[in-house]
Amino acid sequence: MRPYTTRQVAELLGIPPARVRALAQREFLTPSRNEQGQLRFSFQDLVLLRTANGLLEAGVQSRRVWQALAAVRDRLPAGQPLSSVRVLADGQRVLIQERDTAWEPESGQTILAFTVEDLAAKVAPLVMAAAPQARARANTSDEWFELALEFDHVGARDDAVAAYREAIALDGTHVNARINLGRLLHNERAYRQAEELYRDALGIDPGSAIAAFNLGVVLEDQGALQEAMETYRHALSVDPALPDVHYNLARLYERGGDRQAALHHFASFRDLRNERDELSD
Repeated sequence: MRPYTTRQVAELLGIPPARVRALAQREFLTPSRNEQGQLRFSFQDLVLLRTANGLLEAGVQSRRVWQALAAVRDRLPAGQPLSSVRVLADGQRVLIQERDTAWEPESGQTILAFTVEDLAAKVAPLVMAAAPQARARANTSDEWFELALEFDHVGARDDAVAAYREAIALDGTHVNARINLGRLLHNERAYRQAEELYRDALGIDPGSAIAAFNLGVVLEDQGALQEAMETYRHALSVDPALPDVHYNLARLYERGGDRQAALHHFASFRDLRNERDELSD
């Protein structure tokens, strides 16, 4: 992806370069360096830096900020953009919320909400200006995938779709490209196309919990509730610590009249959410 200099980051975020360099020393960031040793930041670094600065300015203790942002970084599946999460502050609590989950945030918790849309709007002209050269340099599936992520981050939907398709054309086993392309089509209610992509991703990697979860959601959206439940159960067999899968299963069990199973998954959902909240304290 396109690297950003310290000066560009400072201008985009409206903070002094010295503060950028100070925040870059924290463990939640992993900026690269060029041959001269100068810092170079990715778009995800920009999001984390902006969020860190906002939380610190809101008075959240630095230790909680570093822990929360490290959790955001570590929780994201490979290839999933940070636009899929929000970081919320309520006093000294820091909460992490994913965009496409089935659960609703508790009312009254949110004081600050850091999203990437306004930052993406600032970065988009830089990305699009560099796009012709980036396309000319992209030769491998991973290079096209990285370019697709960059477009994805700034909301350039058509360019992202084309680049994800190019990555898949070059490597038919590219799981993350299929998942991300499926997500874009899913968001536009192109359910059949998204379903096919999720199924292909899961066929290539049966151990992809995110592919199983997304497939379950798109099956639900099409009314295939029993198959959705089977897919959610598969996701939990891969990773039992996915709160959103427990929540979705609980809803479907409750809808089907299996109150005991619903309560079991609601309890698992609640416990996993509580564990996540404790990490922010």
